[in-house]
Amino acid sequence: MSGNAVRVRTRLLPALLTALGVTLLAAGLLTYTGPAAVGDTPSPTPSTVPGSAAPTPLITLPPITAGLPSATPSAPADRVATRVRITALGIDLPIILQPNPDYPACNVAMYLTELGQPGQGRAIYLYAHARAGMFLPMLDTSKVKNGQKMVGMIVEVWTSDDQRFLYVITEVRRHQVSLDDALGATDEQLWLQTSEGPKAPAGVISPKLQVIAEPLSQEPANPADAHPVAHPVVCG
Repeated sequence: MSGNAVRVRTRLLPALLTALGVTLLAAGLLTYTGPAAVGDTPSPTPSTVPGSAAPTPLITLPPITAGLPSATPSAPADRVATRVRITALGIDLPIILQPNPDYPACNVAMYLTELGQPGQGRAIYLYAHARAGMFLPMLDTSKVKNGQKMVGMIVEVWTSDDQRFLYVITEVRRHQVSLDDALGATDEQLWLQTSEGPKAPAGVISPKLQVIAEPLSQEPANPADAHPVAHPVVCG
């Protein structure tokens, strides 16, 4: 594990969680879990949507002609995700850096800076509120057969250097309270997160929905598509 990942696990995440309970990781996002003490209640077990065969992507996009995205020296170090779209769910949001460290904004998706960006060969972590016009369709779909309908859906992610990455949803996890698997990912994955309930009281972490997608392709994008105008608003 890299020095940055160790720092995130041992210093940054616990400090954020302890201080606020509702910050980039804690407020409205996730708690970091360590070894359970004797008598602690075990964390919920991930609810993985099984499939008897490989899922068939619901491709309603142009033919995929590019190769799989990979971490290469040519990937810009300053690349960030700028837009996410799941056509099958009617989700299409600009992606920004969370403007207020105390609580995520509305009308946008945000990325976790401690993890990766598309094409870097690491986990990418995007999150948004479960509200109309945001990630609410993802939450609603997860409540039916543990979100099995989402498996196979295509997720598009545009980046600041005018690239479009395609991912296919392979797993749905409900009632999650840990970032451990995203932090420990050794290959590129796209993680999407939203809340499963109302804002919890201070010091209480409510479980979250996590949707995981695997990379399919990367190709150049129209700059106009890759740079939507974001209108984040304060919400609570």
